[in-house]
Amino acid sequence: MSLTATPFDRRLKRIVRRHRRLNVGAVHKIGSTGLIVAHPRIYNPRFPLKGLVLLVMAGFAFKGYLHADLSASVYDARVAQLSTGTAVEKAGAWVMQTEVFRQIRTAC
Repeated sequence: MSLTATPFDRRLKRIVRRHRRLNVGAVHKIGSTGLIVAHPRIYNPRFPLKGLVLLVMAGFAFKGYLHADLSASVYDARVAQLSTGTAVEKAGAWVMQTEVFRQIRTAC
């Protein structure tokens, strides 16, 4: 009796597992016989590269605005003050340093 139940249990586990995967999402395809078959959707997590690029561009725009709004000496003084703080403030001072703007100014 147990020999006949083993293939049935294995098949039943496979069907239940496929059914659970189909509940997450399915892609329907028409087979060669004309039968519509649901295949589980493959989970493919994607890194939001577009959002990261927009965030970096917004940071550069903000940095440029601050550099244009304040004079260069005031901006450098505030960045220097920021570099004497905590580790997070030091990281912010490193990001906000003006070397990039100086290189652009000398290139123009």
